[in-house]
Amino acid sequence: MRPHDLLRLYTPTALGCERHMPDWVPAALARAPWVVVRRARPVSGAVPVGVRGAARGERWGAFVAPSAVAAHLSPEDIAASKAWQRLSRTWVPALRLLDILGRLLGERGLAWGPTGSVGFELASGIATANEESDLDVLIRTPQPMSLGEAREISGELARLPVRVDAQLELPGGAVSLVEYARGKEVLLRTPDGPRLVRSPWQPAVTGGKGV
Repeated sequence: MRPHDLLRLYTPTALGCERHMPDWVPAALARAPWVVVRRARPVSGAVPVGVRGAARGERWGAFVAPSAVAAHLSPEDIAASKAWQRLSRTWVPALRLLDILGRLLGERGLAWGPTGSVGFELASGIATANEESDLDVLIRTPQPMSLGEAREISGELARLPVRVDAQLELPGGAVSLVEYARGKEVLLRTPDGPRLVRSPWQPAVTGGKGV
């Protein structure tokens, strides 16, 4: 299970936590028993996950045992299903854009998938995205992406009618596509926290600090 994967729980009571559970969490899980894998270290074999509430500020971190997971969808699974084509909510701009985005990235042979509110809606079937929603996207890049390609993709995404927040998912963490395309130091998000690096793929190869 990797960051941004979506997990459906057998029961909403399966979550473990290290601090008080907010009042909105049980209702959110009753409505949609789905959680998203967080970028953090497992604890005693339990997977770090996050719960989404109805409001933007309602986000809560917890842990879940793998045995409590009834279904597991990666962003790539969601993209492959093309579930948005079966939705009637075509008035949501971010959902309408997915076919175009799929062609754009598919032509380059890139593995990708929606995350954020769009990914959650497509996995859970619960209306989550709205007219103002950005389209959050993960692009799987186990091998280094050239700066030239990053700049081309970033430019193509910038011309789309919805803001697309694309993240490159690397073996050692994740970086913003836009930041990487600038050719300077980038913030690499890792399970142990963010770090500034010049070569995002290098730490996973050499184990070095990359700064």
